[in-house]
Amino acid sequence: MASSEAKSADIRDQHPLWDRRNAAGRRAMLTEILAQVSHEALQGDTLEAVLQAIVDCVARRLPVTIASIILLNDEGTHFVQEVWSGRLDLALPGALPWPVTLGAAGRCVRSGEAQLIADVKGDPDYVPGNGEVCSEYIVPIRHRGRLHGVLNLESTRRDFFTADVRTVFDAIANQIAGAIHLARVVRELEHANHKLEQLSMSDGLTGIANRRCFDQRLAEEWQRHVREQQPLALLLVDVDCFKALNDARGHLHGDECLRELAALCSGGVRDGEDLVARYGGEELALLLPRCDIDSAMRIGEHLRALVEAKAMAHPDSTVAPHITVSIGISTVRPNETLSSQALIAASDRALYAAKQLGRNRVLAGTVAGA
Repeated sequence: MASSEAKSADIRDQHPLWDRRNAAGRRAMLTEILAQVSHEALQGDTLEAVLQAIVDCVARRLPVTIASIILLNDEGTHFVQEVWSGRLDLALPGALPWPVTLGAAGRCVRSGEAQLIADVKGDPDYVPGNGEVCSEYIVPIRHRGRLHGVLNLESTRRDFFTADVRTVFDAIANQIAGAIHLARVVRELEHANHKLEQLSMSDGLTGIANRRCFDQRLAEEWQRHVREQQPLALLLVDVDCFKALNDARGHLHGDECLRELAALCSGGVRDGEDLVARYGGEELALLLPRCDIDSAMRIGEHLRALVEAKAMAHPDSTVAPHITVSIGISTVRPNETLSSQALIAASDRALYAAKQLGRNRVLAGTVAGA
């Protein structure tokens, strides 16, 4: 039985391109493979695709039964991802994530040194991934002192991992480290750019969308509603007698009132659909896709009542001893002959009329040309 298993392993690991070459030919082949790995490290749309191409190249061109790259978490305490290729089924030493206290791969991480295991059966830390494996070479994947994981090579041959072979695998590990580092730099840059984009679209005082974000979203929603022929509503909300509030209580108090108003507006809209933005000064805008005039009026009146019920002190108001708001509303079914500015103008006229009629009220306007 043992002899048939050994024969099976030998057949599985036959590799004519390697076996027929002398020492010089094998060194040339290793150099070619290193160049190919360097090329693969620059290809691929994702890091996983790059790593998969590298292990596929190694397993295809060399008598390596299993080639795998096992990545660590940021803390370096657990293996969290494995990409592998080979001619044998591979079993992990436990479900991912698994700790670096386990196995020869863990020993490689703990020591920071490459691990050559000429006979896996005699190694106290070896955790069998496949019973046919005889030898293993594990290399740290390190970039500028940061350990990203290990390159793990397994063979059914006991004499494969010569000094020349190990030197090339050491170099491949360095190539992998560079690819991982580059991918992480790109990911961090994308995250930073996304954060900058979010900041550029947010109002620094209230945390809601700013005017730039509002203008962009209005243009997008306008075109979408032209196609879908759905009603689009706009509410302009203005704090009554806000200048008197700032003059009497100070700008810090006024800022706090604006933050509270922004929170009230945000709490009354549909997540992912409606937009609440600071339109300018003490004026907020609510852009409501697929919203008719009746629904918009209900939302506006509900918001006006919420602000009044909040009873934020405003002793210098000519309307009430607390903060109140006036709201102008308009809705329209956008079409190619209308401009989005017509919607803004109609809401602005309605807001002006609400203030002229005594403030603390909601009025609807008509979009000219609709």
